[in-house]
Amino acid sequence: MSRVRLLAMLAAVTIVGGVVAVFNMLPASAAACSPAWQASAVYTGGATVSRNGHNFLAKWWTQNEAPPGNTGVWQDQGACGGSSTGGGGAPATGSAGGCSFPAWVQGKNYATGDIVKFTDGKFYIAEHENPGYSPVISTWFWDPYTCSGGGTGGGPTGGTTTPPPSTSGFVVSEAQFNQMFPSRNSFYSYSGLVAALKAYPAFAGTGSDAQKKQEAAAFLANVNHETGGLVYVVEQNTANYPHYCDTSQSYGCPAGQASYYGRGPIQLSWNFNYKAAGDALGIDLLHNPNLVQTDSAVAWKTALWYWNTQSGPGTMTPHNAMVNGAGFGETIRSINGSLECGGRNPAQVQSRVDAYQRFVSILGTGVGAGALSC
Repeated sequence: MSRVRLLAMLAAVTIVGGVVAVFNMLPASAAACSPAWQASAVYTGGATVSRNGHNFLAKWWTQNEAPPGNTGVWQDQGACGGSSTGGGGAPATGSAGGCSFPAWVQGKNYATGDIVKFTDGKFYIAEHENPGYSPVISTWFWDPYTCSGGGTGGGPTGGTTTPPPSTSGFVVSEAQFNQMFPSRNSFYSYSGLVAALKAYPAFAGTGSDAQKKQEAAAFLANVNHETGGLVYVVEQNTANYPHYCDTSQSYGCPAGQASYYGRGPIQLSWNFNYKAAGDALGIDLLHNPNLVQTDSAVAWKTALWYWNTQSGPGTMTPHNAMVNGAGFGETIRSINGSLECGGRNPAQVQSRVDAYQRFVSILGTGVGAGALSC
């Protein structure tokens, strides 16, 4: 199973849980304390709390872990004191006055995770470091950021919104899917994914509600990495195309030697993988590999086929890794571990982990058991 080498498009991303450090624009001495942390409360990415005279920012979903914690979920925002309105009457970040992030400045260097308010009045979060590119032009470097503000003062719901529950039967609603992939290619439709789910009902349908969401997030995080955020339908390095024909197979390459390049959410490649996936799905992909780039449901089915039935360079299928508690790291090993795991390409691994943490935060659950990395 060969993978698209997205190079710069898949550079290491340091976003965690979709929301990273929100820097208080007030002097440390004037920072207001956010609402006190409560053990019973559920906090999602972007929520701010105070404890022992410091403000803390939640990077992803958490409950019962007192700041500063030991998992890295809480980021110390510095000492706080005074009223909830902050110094000089200005609302603190995420306070009852609404979300407070600085205006975007052209030509200013932004780090991954910086959040700005653009001239269109909307908020954007830097997905990659950049020298002040426009958020509405350079969409690789910026993602839309949902900022709810409200009267919670950055409490359990923080600066994120909760999309309505799914009506499709899938644990990820269409609104959540769109939130995960704001710049996706229209080919990767939500309806195509939902249609494909019927082929593998155990996917995101096994175990507790949390496990179902974690498996869905794990799958989507890996396809996010493979396709540059569900942007690329086919492999971009055309020089690789003729290499994916294994002539030792008795059936050969009837569609042509250069016809079995990477396609779809997990970039299905090689003639033997097209044949195996097609046989399993009842579709003649060996003779019609283009179906994976022209039919959204077929494309999603091939990704689910690999996820649910293939262990690749790993020791288990990605599905089994998630439902049996092996952890997200094992899904990476099964998809591209021979090239990424064991220190071979830590930046690529971290890109997948960051997306997973962001997606479970959107779904309102934790990262689950097992190792995140491989």
